[in-house]
Order: sequence, then structure tokens, then C-alpha cells
Amino acid sequence: MASNNKSEEVVDKVEDKSAKEQEIEKALQDQTKKRKAEDEIEIDLNQTVPLSKKQKRLLRRGKVTLEELNEKFNLDPSSVKEYQKEIEGKTQSEKKEGVEEGEEEVQEDASSASQKAKKDKKFGVWIGNLTFDTSKEDLCRFFIAKTKELDPDSRVEESDILRVNLPLAQNDGKQVKNKGFAHMNFRTQKQMDAVIALSESHLNGRNMLIKNSASFDGRPDKNDLISMSKNPPSRILFVGNLSFDTTDELLKKHFQHCGEIVKIRMATFQDTGKCKGFAFVDFKNEEGPTNALKDKTCRRIAGRPLRMEFGEDRSKRQVKRRVPQASETLSSTSGPSLREEPSTSAPPIRERKPVKKHREPSYKDKNNRLKSSVALASAPRASAAIVPSQGKKITF
Repeated sequence: MASNNKSEEVVDKVEDKSAKEQEIEKALQDQTKKRKAEDEIEIDLNQTVPLSKKQKRLLRRGKVTLEELNEKFNLDPSSVKEYQKEIEGKTQSEKKEGVEEGEEEVQEDASSASQKAKKDKKFGVWIGNLTFDTSKEDLCRFFIAKTKELDPDSRVEESDILRVNLPLAQNDGKQVKNKGFAHMNFRTQKQMDAVIALSESHLNGRNMLIKNSASFDGRPDKNDLISMSKNPPSRILFVGNLSFDTTDELLKKHFQHCGEIVKIRMATFQDTGKCKGFAFVDFKNEEGPTNALKDKTCRRIAGRPLRMEFGEDRSKRQVKRRVPQASETLSSTSGPSLREEPSTSAPPIRERKPVKKHREPSYKDKNNRLKSSVALASAPRASAAIVPSQGKKITF
């Protein structure tokens, strides 16, 4: 009996194990259900591991070597071979691309050099003070006609005009007009000189201004803030484009090497007391603001470019004085002891304005009849009550 009971227990245990294994397999197959602690999975730690994307990335950057990864994770040799083949293929393709790019760069350099040589051969001219109705044909005709009588080398013909650039203004669909200037390129230096000699010539009612396009004489220098300033030189410096966190101490440290600072007047908000974005720095002399405008280190503060110029000095304002009249001058010259004589001149006549007469309203219309509103105003009002009839019924 005991042996039979033991055999039954062993069979029950085997059946329980098989049932548990089936449940584990089902749980692993069904991804929607959560795994329990009882669902144990056997893992062989001695098996090899393929290279992951992160490991490949680290290998490409040179942060890790294959030996270090193999010691830690026991890498799969097949995946390592595949990775090495990928790297070799990439290096070969990069070499080919580099050779092709080098050839393209050589070709581009040659083409750019030829283009530069062509551009250098062009002799440009800038033409200004044109009327808005001037066209390219007008300019070509004018220069061809004016240079007809010159030498054959400096004579301009249609084939010698290489380019005419006349930019047009956008007028929202209205009549197209130019911007008042143009650029023209000629074939030779002599032709360009002949055209420049025609400056101040009359075309379409205006005197043209013709200059060499490579010459920049007369243009304002953007770095020269003294000449760009709207106000005349003074001891006050206007500083704009400040951040809201700017303080008086920061401005004082920033401009203290330019000259002696008397006062800093910063515009601030009433509620927060922070800077509004601009300030006035009062120096003792005019040298301070001029030094600040010349110094390039003063043009930026806290990573922001500053807008600086001379401020208006109110102490140098000329107040217009009122010119005293003749009567006032006489009274001022006469002393207090002198007796004032009565003036014999007649008092000034005051102009009287004409008094407007009150116009009475008319109660009659054009036909000299009372208006209906006036006539009905005095008429007796009819009663709204029910009144019995007083007439007689006549039958025929």
C-alpha cells in the first residue's frame, strides 16, 4: 500500500510540473498579461551576445574597444565580423567620395577662376540721379550717341555694353518705375573712362551722376559713430538697446575709462524700477563721449550691441528773448522821480462786431398759407368717447 501511495504522489508531482510549464509557456506567448514572480525563465549566461546599436555607436566614436566589450559581454564572433565588414565598406565608399569631391573641387576652382577673370575684365559704372521713367534703352542710346565722335577705342557701341542693371521698384501693381540708379558694365577701360567723363550730363530733365562702381568715396563709414551721430558733439552720451537688467553701476564700470562721469540718468519703469532700455551718461568734458564712440570695446555690453550717439545738451540751448515794444522802453528809461504826463494820444478804436438779429420763425409756407402743424395746433381735439348718433335714418 505504501509503495502504491508513493508512486501516485510522484505521478501527481510530474503532472503538476507539466501543467506549470504549460502555464509559463502560455504566459510568455501572451504579451498582454503581466508576468508573475512564479513565471521563472531559465537563462544561460555562458551563451554569446550580439553587438547592440549602442555598442556599435561607441565603437565608431572610439570610446570603447572590441576587447573591452568582449570581456564584459562575451560577444558573438559572427556579429563582430559583420560589424568589421560594415566599417570596411564605409571606408572604401568614403575614399571614393573623397576622390570624386576632390575632382569636383578642382573643376569648380577652375570654373570660378575663369569666372573671376571674366568679371575682372568687366569695367563697371554706377549711374545715379535718374528719373523714375528712365529705361535701359534710354541709357544705351544716350551713351552711344555721346561717344560717337570720340576715338574708336573709347567709342561705345551696343556690343560693348556687357550688362545693364536697372532695379525696379515694387509699386503694388501700379506703373513700374526704377529706383533712380543703375549699373552698367563695358568692355574696356577707355570706354568706362569716356562714360565717367559724361557725368553731370542732362538726361530726361536731370543731371546724371556717374562714378566708378569700384570706388566707394563719399559713402558714410558705419564704424565712424561720431560722423553718424545726429546731434553735434556734447558732453552727454546717449546709450540705447540696453537690457532691462542693466544698472547704473554696470554703466559706470563700462564707460569709466573714457572720462570722468558726472551723472548717469537711466530711464526706469515706475512699478519695477528696471531699465527701460536707454540711458544718458553725463561726462565732465566732450572728450568722454568722443572716446566712447571711438572705442570699439564700448559698443557691446552684456552680449548686446549698443546704439550710441551724442545726446542733446540742454544747457547750450539758446532761448529766444521777447523784443520789448517802444512804450515799454520809454517807461523803463524814465526814472521813478519823473512825473508821468497824461498821454494826449487818442485811445485805440475797438472794432465792434455786428450784432446778429434774432430771426423770427415763419409759420407760413411758400404759398403764404399756414403750415399744417400750426393750423392743427389750435384746432379742438375730438373726443375719444362713444357718442350716440344724432342723425335721422331716411328710407326710400
